[in-house]
Amino acid sequence: MIEKIDTKEEFKSFIEEIQNQPNYKKPLGFGIARVDRGQKNADKILQATFPVVNWNENFGSAAVFIKALQEAGVEVDFSGSEFVTTIDDRFVKNALNAFFPYVDEAVGESHKNVQVIKVLNEIGDIGRDYTITFIFEDEAPKSVEAVYLKLYALSLRKAELRSLNLNGAFGVLSNVAWVGNKPYELEYLRENEIEMKLKGTFPNIDAVDKFPRFLQHIIPADNTRILDSSKVRFGAQLAPGTTVMPGASYINFNAGTLGPVMVEGRISSSAVVGSGSDVGGGASILGVLSGTDGNPITIGENTLLGANSVTGIPLGDGCIVDAGVAILAGTKVVIDSDEFKKIKEANPNWDMEDKDVFKGKELASLNGVHYRQDSLSGEIKAFRSTREVKLNEELH
Repeated sequence: MIEKIDTKEEFKSFIEEIQNQPNYKKPLGFGIARVDRGQKNADKILQATFPVVNWNENFGSAAVFIKALQEAGVEVDFSGSEFVTTIDDRFVKNALNAFFPYVDEAVGESHKNVQVIKVLNEIGDIGRDYTITFIFEDEAPKSVEAVYLKLYALSLRKAELRSLNLNGAFGVLSNVAWVGNKPYELEYLRENEIEMKLKGTFPNIDAVDKFPRFLQHIIPADNTRILDSSKVRFGAQLAPGTTVMPGASYINFNAGTLGPVMVEGRISSSAVVGSGSDVGGGASILGVLSGTDGNPITIGENTLLGANSVTGIPLGDGCIVDAGVAILAGTKVVIDSDEFKKIKEANPNWDMEDKDVFKGKELASLNGVHYRQDSLSGEIKAFRSTREVKLNEELH
């Protein structure tokens, strides 16, 4: 049992002693989660809810949690990329004794890990509903908790988009029926369908998916608007000022915005949109699994994607893709000599010679390009953009 620590100076020495243990590793990310278990299989984790997510931070709290586990009889394995275990009342008491100098200060935005322990202590018998997760290396996640911890890190903007290894995440998570914020095993619903329907207890299912919705886990910034909760998947990242309209909009996991953006179209997984840009109604930014040859798409700042346009190449700042126009890696784009010179001036590092027709991939990431379709010939043409794309500040 950890003896009660009375002063902050003693706490500092305590942390140093823990971190000097042989083979000790500071975690990349860690947190305590309340888990939802399967209705049929209680060993199956369906969801992990983390009230506090630590990512490249709060290493003193990590040390406390590790020591609290060890004193509760749990051998923490530092050799793998992640470690997950259930916690019990002994763990809570140990952590509370270690955090004692900070307990009175743990309110609001201060000492959130201490707040977690205080609440768990108030709950009392926590049973098997709570687990703790440590991620030591950014490798493919092996547990539901590790997947969720990484999705939290993305959605809370603690980790950059496309920076975390989520390989195999779909294989780790179960496909479940979401009823509000509660996941149900599909097999459980099938087995109990007759009784539940006859008794009027069959749930109103909101969605069937492996991922929950963004708003089931994340409180957005005050100036962020999401008009339909189904339009943003957990693991997406929305910068303050982003507006997601209903209708044809959608933002997938590991995709999102870097500043105020109007979203009325689809931002596929791995796609990133820069500040001040506008994704028009029904416009689609392709993801790595939908036609980009595995290359993630970045849209620059103050760029406009017209309604029902399709973008499969990276775009720079100040670009415009007209409504209904598709710009893919293999799209043939006509540029006349005068417009080529203007585009070249705006992109002095563009290493291309003047010619009649370019492939879309040869124009990747250029700034200030306006893509249009000639209504007479049907050709896709590129011009030096002369319009400024500017969002309505009152809306963002």
